[in-house]
Amino acid sequence: MKPVIATTDAVWMLIDIQTRLCDAMQPEPMAAVIKNIQRLIQGAQLLNIPLWVTEQYPEKLGATLPALQTLLPDYTPRTAKLAFSAWHESSFQESSVSVAPQVVLFGLEAHICVQQTALDALAAGKQVFVVEDAVISRAESNRHNAIERMRNAGCIITNTESMLFEPMQGATHAQFKAVSALIR
Repeated sequence: MKPVIATTDAVWMLIDIQTRLCDAMQPEPMAAVIKNIQRLIQGAQLLNIPLWVTEQYPEKLGATLPALQTLLPDYTPRTAKLAFSAWHESSFQESSVSVAPQVVLFGLEAHICVQQTALDALAAGKQVFVVEDAVISRAESNRHNAIERMRNAGCIITNTESMLFEPMQGATHAQFKAVSALIR
C-alpha cells in the first residue's frame, strides 16, 4: 500500500473536539488546531472524502465545538463514546471505516484518544495518517511524545496542507482552486 491518500481509500476522523475539552487546552495552539480542522472539514467535503466525528462522553464534556458543527453536513456520522479509542465503537466496525484501508486522524487529545485510536487502527491493519498540526494535548510534551510514539508504531505523520493536496494529485483536479482557497 503506497503512503499517498486516495479519496476513495480514506476515511477521515475528527476526534473529540468538544467544548469542555477545548477549554482545557492552551488558547493559542488550540486556535491554530481549530483553524486547521476547519480546513480539513471543508476539504473533505470538497473532495468527497468520508468524515466521521467522535465525542468523548458528551454528557460531561460537551458537544463538538459550534464553530466546527456549522461546517459539518447533517449526514456526517457522529459517535458518542466512552472508550478512549474510537476503534472500539461498534458503529465504526459496521461502517465505511472498517473497510477503508486508510484512516486519517485529527483532534484531541493527541496522547490519549488520538493515539489509542491510531494504535488500534494499525493493529487492525489500516494505514494510519495523523495530521500533526491538527492534533493537540494540554501539554506540548504529551503531544510531542504521542507523535513520536505513533510514528514509531508505523503511523504516517503528516500536515493539513499535505492532506488537502495529496488526494487531488495535481492542479488539474476539479476542486484544486476551491481547496487552494482554504489555505490562503
